[in-house]
Amino acid sequence: MSLNDRPSAGVAESRPPFPPFTLTSALEKVRLAEDGWNSRDPERVALAYSPESNWRNRSEFLQGREAIVAFLTRKWERELDYRLIKELWAFTDNRIAVRFAYEWRDDSGNWFRSYGNENWEFGTNGLMQNRFACINDAPIAEADRRFHWPLGRRPDDHPGLSSYGF
Repeated sequence: MSLNDRPSAGVAESRPPFPPFTLTSALEKVRLAEDGWNSRDPERVALAYSPESNWRNRSEFLQGREAIVAFLTRKWERELDYRLIKELWAFTDNRIAVRFAYEWRDDSGNWFRSYGNENWEFGTNGLMQNRFACINDAPIAEADRRFHWPLGRRPDDHPGLSSYGF
């Protein structure tokens, strides 16, 4: 689906589960976000955010879906073989905090593991309105990689982030 295929501004958009979050719905929201990002499809990922969504990602400040799509397109052109695990850290009402790690390589074959935390704020329609991400990259040897599933969704039986002690 392209951004031009999304519902018009006059049509209500929504993305369950909706706030206020319970433990079950917060865990589901985190897994759905992880699955979306592991698709590496910028337009699909952007649909989880409100049309006016505000982001801080490292030192970049973005607003709106078009900016999100452009950012993610650049990201996944540079971060190859990207595999991500997100884990719920805390939640309340319409906010969720997660920690995450992802592995990727650059076009020279250098591997990295990126670690970070995100704070999310959602509208009543379940779309993320604000995303604040702090991320650090650590070079790793290819032999030290831990995320080996086929590109795409992390299998349900694959260990979560806490299993690695990251």
